Amino acid sequence: MQSAILPPEFQKMFSRMFDDAPQNDWKDVEKVIREDFGKSPEEVFGVSFTGDPTKGVMERKARASASVAQVHWARLADGREVAVKVQKREIAQQIQWDLWAFNERLFLETDFENEADNSEHMARLVAGESRLRNRVYIPKVYRELSSKRVMTAEWIEGVRLWDKDAITRSWRGGWHQGSPGCHGTPMDPPQSDSTSTKVSRNPNATQLKPERDHWRGWNGRGGLGLSLKEVMTTMIDLFSAQMFLWGILHCDPHPGNIFVRRKPSGQPELVLIDHGLYIHMDTDFRHQYARFWKSLLTFDNAAIRDIVKQWGVTNPDIFASVTLMRPYQGGDLSTQQHFEGLSKKDRAQRHYEAQQAARKGIRQILGDESKWPKELIFIGRNLRIVQANNQFLGSPVNRIKITGTWASRALVESPDLPLNEKIQNYGRHILFRLVLFTSDIYFYFTKIRQFLRLGGGMEDSLEAQMQSMAKDMGVDLQQNVFEG
Repeated sequence: MQSAILPPEFQKMFSRMFDDAPQNDWKDVEKVIREDFGKSPEEVFGVSFTGDPTKGVMERKARASASVAQVHWARLADGREVAVKVQKREIAQQIQWDLWAFNERLFLETDFENEADNSEHMARLVAGESRLRNRVYIPKVYRELSSKRVMTAEWIEGVRLWDKDAITRSWRGGWHQGSPGCHGTPMDPPQSDSTSTKVSRNPNATQLKPERDHWRGWNGRGGLGLSLKEVMTTMIDLFSAQMFLWGILHCDPHPGNIFVRRKPSGQPELVLIDHGLYIHMDTDFRHQYARFWKSLLTFDNAAIRDIVKQWGVTNPDIFASVTLMRPYQGGDLSTQQHFEGLSKKDRAQRHYEAQQAARKGIRQILGDESKWPKELIFIGRNLRIVQANNQFLGSPVNRIKITGTWASRALVESPDLPLNEKIQNYGRHILFRLVLFTSDIYFYFTKIRQFLRLGGGMEDSLEAQMQSMAKDMGVDLQQNVFEG
């Protein structure tokens, strides 16, 4: 949940859990399929491992392997290409033993029927939101080929979020053409008999799926030709809508779960996968959380104290800092550290007192755990990883402003608020947009500094502030502070 506080060797190991964890052998994969369907993989998916041209094909070696499951490519007899996600046989028992006391949400991550429900629900929500409909895609789930431990979904060809160069390099895939499979763009180029796109039926072949990289150009140095700003804006818009408008939030948005594709119009499209770890926010809590974010950005300390008190939090300043992932500048804590005019000895004493106060604040942040909404744990995870994504891409957007704008806008648009309150919130939203201008000043200051190679982007600056704040509390945070 917070690998930054661990030694670098541990961080490196845990980072492999995204999609490069050790794979289970095919015999274990086959056992899971047989146990769930009562049939062999050949019967379930209509594939052949002996080269039968009337059947589909399936790769025994996984294309990706994470901590809970691994994904195999297959082409069905009817031509559909699918991603078959198969749970590792040992994982359910491990989670029962290791995580039983933590949160039932994590156990639901091993129920792929729950994941399919989340995926289809999110697809409907995105389709109904005009601001996201043509910018976000959720792959189709094939229920007839899915179970509690096997989920079959549409295969996606795309660039992973961590491949910054492939996202930004110039496009060489043709005029008014998108990347493979995006909005009607053919998976393969017109010369479908090319050896680079034919499906191998060699029963001994490790990889059967065609490699579709023709859009990179003859020398393979091309990319999607997309703007990182547009990619990151879409991501924050999506998760903000989930958090503040819909109340259903994807809590595992690491780069391995986000693909980027190019539409024929030249605009980016985000593809979100792995919908196992979600939280559902009830209406009252969702409105509270939206007001909390709005109060953070307007330094409404009275409102912040009132809201977090209902969550059992006794130190609003530190909780605000953890939420924003930057030291909160509007509360009591920030006014306690005045060192001007003090002697070296007095400065040291004041610094020590501030450090002790901060440590005490961390210990006392949760005064009444019976009031603590467990959803906040997973919301914090989402926020941390999204911030890490923004930082990795070079801080192309003002994440805090976009998130805050959605929080304020949700208090106007939410259908479950009374009309008079929505009208009041609309007036406040107009004023709120003016207040956010100050956030933009800081953002563009960091962009100019970044352009002149005098420092990092906005997220780098915030990370440095958080590291300094943590050091005062006796915690030495390693890179990267925001990865979850």
